[in-house]
Amino acid sequence: MAVERKDPYRNFRFRIEVEGIQQAGFSEVSGFDASISVIEYREGNEITTARKLPGLSKYGNITLKWGVTDSMDMYNWMSESLQGKIQRKTVTIIAINEEGTDVATWQVIEAWPIKYTAPNFNGTGNEVAIELMELAHEGMTRTQ
Repeated sequence: MAVERKDPYRNFRFRIEVEGIQQAGFSEVSGFDASISVIEYREGNEITTARKLPGLSKYGNITLKWGVTDSMDMYNWMSESLQGKIQRKTVTIIAINEEGTDVATWQVIEAWPIKYTAPNFNGTGNEVAIELMELAHEGMTRTQ
């Protein structure tokens, strides 16, 4: 009896959906991670070993990169945040297999922009102009 082989998904086939924003394709997403702080605690009668207790959950900031187009949606989201109008949104990161089917999905909860970087320009270059945005958020889940 043969066991079906399950190859890992490729990291270059993905799409990103930002709630309420229509944006051209993103070229890169990075930094989405979760961790739990460790609190070390030692009672007075314990000689050598501290106990380790779970602390606060932490989520890394997410960085999105995309090629410059005429779309201003992402920039406008940051611009509103700079004016004190923070709009938290759900960001969905979706891995796609070779057949074009969604195969793994992460939802980033209550995300908002904290940094925007405009593209670099170089008269002798031939690269695509890239915009960058960093998002803070309050949690993420893998839903598929």
